[in-house]
Amino acid sequence: MVIMGVDPGTAITGYGVVQRESATKFTVLGYGAIVTPSELPMEQRLGRIYAEMMRLIEEYRPQCLAVEQLFFNTNVTTALTVGQARGVVLLAGAHSNLEVAEYTPLQVKQAVTGQGRATKEQVGYMVRMLLGLREVPRPDDVADALAIGLCHGYNCRKWSDGHDRNTVW
Repeated sequence: MVIMGVDPGTAITGYGVVQRESATKFTVLGYGAIVTPSELPMEQRLGRIYAEMMRLIEEYRPQCLAVEQLFFNTNVTTALTVGQARGVVLLAGAHSNLEVAEYTPLQVKQAVTGQGRATKEQVGYMVRMLLGLREVPRPDDVADALAIGLCHGYNCRKWSDGHDRNTVW
């Protein structure tokens, strides 16, 4: 199964594509970031994210898209712009007829590090180790996207057990 993990953002949208070989073995097919210039109007930034997501989906042909759920803390403006980027990513998945799974940051950290309160550095280190990479992918959004893909890979077997595919585990 090929899984595309995405950490959405308007400035940087990280993506990582992994192939699930077994319950615990994954191969990296590709990863990187979609970066949009801050001087562009928001609609053009979102258009670029959508176009690049469609290109990446066409290139890697994933069976599913795993996306980080919106984490709202105190910055309403950031939450709204991230929500717009998430919407564009989800739209690209829907237009490509992909199954979409959403995971909270806590679920992703728990799946990859074993603890839900792991730091960015711990997540990056475990992504590097679990995927056999020479270095931690940068920026953090890329490592996070790979972690989201791994999280789904560890949880996707539950999808084939007859559970509702919209249930977050």
